[in-house]
Amino acid sequence: MPINPKSKPFAPAKVASTAELADLQRAMWRVVSRPLTGGSRMQRRWTDGRPTSAVAGEIAKPNDRLTSFERLEIYNRMYWFRVLDSLYDDCPGLRAVLGDKRFIALAEAYLVKYPSGSFTLRNLPSRLAKFIREAPRHTKPHTALCHDLARFEWARVEVFDTAARPVFTMDDLLDVPAAKQGKLKLALQPYLQLLRLEYPVDDFILAVKQREAELLRGDASNAPSALRKLRERKTKLPRPARTHVAIHRLDGRIYFKKLEPAAYRILVALRAGKTLEQALVTGIPRAKQARADWAAKVQGWFRNWMELRWLCRR
Repeated sequence: MPINPKSKPFAPAKVASTAELADLQRAMWRVVSRPLTGGSRMQRRWTDGRPTSAVAGEIAKPNDRLTSFERLEIYNRMYWFRVLDSLYDDCPGLRAVLGDKRFIALAEAYLVKYPSGSFTLRNLPSRLAKFIREAPRHTKPHTALCHDLARFEWARVEVFDTAARPVFTMDDLLDVPAAKQGKLKLALQPYLQLLRLEYPVDDFILAVKQREAELLRGDASNAPSALRKLRERKTKLPRPARTHVAIHRLDGRIYFKKLEPAAYRILVALRAGKTLEQALVTGIPRAKQARADWAAKVQGWFRNWMELRWLCRR
């Protein structure tokens, strides 16, 4: 492709203002974040067809050991190895289903479609479930399971560091006259994640974590034959089963808790701003069993939710 000599330079030759510094930073980011080749090297051709070495020469000078291209390639590779490593750590369930090779292929395709737009690696998996739905070829024949796992593993990230609000206590409830308690609107902690899933991925994640812990103990035990057998033993994939689960934290640790469908519906209704009375009507099924028969069960749920600090002041 012919190069237009009057075209705008890729990066400023000198930095004499904050605007030029911003232009240089953007140019550097475009090079560093560009996908690697299949051999994990920097691409030799730029998007307009010219050699990437020419682009690199506008950003970095060579030294007595490395060319401009080689200097920027170090950062290009570092960036991609770091973001892939971060996703690898965040998604043990997906890795267990796909295997490392297919997982890395999924992660690379995902980051090309949805590159990081945040200052923190924390947000990398935020759109992974969306991408799995859009590009099922990377996860077939387990796309539905992988979609649930991506949702679940992102929810764990959100639980870890999302803010908490002041807890709603029994004293707060007693401050409300009994006649008005049905009209009470309760809020849920922002970090609490409520998921309706098609697979029991909470149990699967626990099994994967247990196997990883056993592998670490095996590495330390110096028993090669036992360790080889453990590595060959794969975690059994779960069968489809509608599952309602809450992911929460308590005293700095993350927990999973299965919910009965009615309990899940009540919590979702409370989060949507329904009054306590409306949430109970939404959650408790219309069946032959009298609603009064649900009283002890629902009281037990709310007692447990308050002990776990899920309810907070609106």
